[in-house]
Amino acid sequence: MNELSGISASPGIAIGQAFLYVDDTPTIPRYKIDDTQVDAEFERFTVAVDKATAELGGLKQVSGTNEGNQLEMLESHLLLLSDPEFTASIESRLQKNRLNVEWVLYRFIQEQVEKLQRAEDQYLRERTSDIYDVAKRILNHLMFRQRISLSDLEQEVILVAHELMPSDAIGMNKRMVKGIALDAGGKTSHTAILARAFEIPAVLGLSRISQVVRTGDEIVVDGNRGRVITYPDDKTKKRYFRVQREWRKREVALMGLNELPAETRDGKLLSLKANIEVPEEVDALASHGADGVGLYRSEFLFLRGLGLPSEQQQYEAYSQVLTSLQDKPVTIRTLDLGGDKIAPVLGGFSEQNPILGWRAIRFCLSRVDLFKVQLRALLRASVYGDLRIMFPMISGVEELNRAYEILDEVKYDLRTEGVAIRQDIPVGIMIEVPSAAMTADILAHKVDFFSIGTNDLIQYTIAVDRGNEKIAYLYEPFHPGVLRLLKTVIESAHAVGIPVGMCGEMAGDPQATVILLGLGLDEYSMSSVGIPEVKRIIRSVTVSEAEELVGTVMEMRSYQEVDAFVADVMQKRFDVKVY
Repeated sequence: MNELSGISASPGIAIGQAFLYVDDTPTIPRYKIDDTQVDAEFERFTVAVDKATAELGGLKQVSGTNEGNQLEMLESHLLLLSDPEFTASIESRLQKNRLNVEWVLYRFIQEQVEKLQRAEDQYLRERTSDIYDVAKRILNHLMFRQRISLSDLEQEVILVAHELMPSDAIGMNKRMVKGIALDAGGKTSHTAILARAFEIPAVLGLSRISQVVRTGDEIVVDGNRGRVITYPDDKTKKRYFRVQREWRKREVALMGLNELPAETRDGKLLSLKANIEVPEEVDALASHGADGVGLYRSEFLFLRGLGLPSEQQQYEAYSQVLTSLQDKPVTIRTLDLGGDKIAPVLGGFSEQNPILGWRAIRFCLSRVDLFKVQLRALLRASVYGDLRIMFPMISGVEELNRAYEILDEVKYDLRTEGVAIRQDIPVGIMIEVPSAAMTADILAHKVDFFSIGTNDLIQYTIAVDRGNEKIAYLYEPFHPGVLRLLKTVIESAHAVGIPVGMCGEMAGDPQATVILLGLGLDEYSMSSVGIPEVKRIIRSVTVSEAEELVGTVMEMRSYQEVDAFVADVMQKRFDVKVY
């Protein structure tokens, strides 16, 4: 038996057999070949193409005749494989460049994708995902790699990997994944966010779990304490089965609060909303007592590996959520790609420092074509419910003004076309860049609401990569610098009469609930599973108690001092444990 310590990313206990997942993105080899090897390299290519063709043919048979979109996709992939120009291009490059066929194919695909991305026709741009998929199939056969999809899992497992991309997490068979244990990642990485959304116990930042665990090994994931136990003995398993039962019993008890308001003992009513990634999560809102959606991460439509979502596909997804929630408010964040959320279909994200690079609103303002498609879909869907639009990563008024200009252009176009849209849709911004926090008094005059994205705000304020397990200890929500910024943002918003929400992971942390109440936060938005516990705390406290706690904390000089003080208060007064 061995115990590994990591970061508690999603609460709960999972006990079962490990499934070791190896990232299927290969490192492409590059080496010189001589004249005598060209024919052999081309023969390797044609054999790999034949195998990929047979593989797709098999998938086509399995799909049958009822899956129209899937069959259409498979047909397009088969056509690409049989295109004589494709084959001729690879042969010509082999003869010219004298490099191995894997590298030749890889470079050819990159060039084709870049050309398509410059095309004015949206259909051509969307073809990039087909090219990537076909190329990966050929490369897998060239490099003797077996293609494994997490969507194909057929038995319950605990997923073990070095890291997991958001697209992997979205596509996995969630019914079969009972726990997650990763070498990399932190509490606010997007894999952690998804694990909480899917209510899967997870421990990240374990450094070497993928090196010591093999498929079939029995392990325990303790998402409450941030521990993973390998080869547990009978005594340990028995203890964890008991903890698991107690955890589930506590969850059931908290569900009794679902129909009650998030109201303090002295009558202040707060709004508790849910963060969602996909429309299918809407069902969990009602079962956890959510007041609506405080953050719909629309970029996950782009991370499913199915190509760029069309205007109609986006419209249907947004309409589904709005219709399902009837009159409850739904805040949809516009496309926030970049950083650790890379959509291969878009390309162009290769940067030395992506966290500070071409992402979120910066990406949208440079790809106005994609931005307008999304805004059209949002405005068309607005007639089905209480939509609020939110722009991410605004750093100053210049970006906000340009975003408004594009939104107004799209509204004008739709009205000209006679398309019905909801009038006076509230528009807000995420405060997640220190420059926005420090100029909140300026920005507050131009928007209908703020939503504080603490995941990035903390990262940028303390200069700590939130996905790096080596410095995870520096990622501190209670750092005095962070608390002062939060106070500045909330006071600036309230001075002009607009509400302030928080959709970062700090909003769902029970340790922070009373502090945020005392700072004046109006709305908490989190993974739906966290709502009952936050509601319990809010219903147990008065505003004056919370303000008194904040007054004490604001006089402290270090996050260690704040952490220790808050942990003691929350455990003694509200029975909130620190794991």
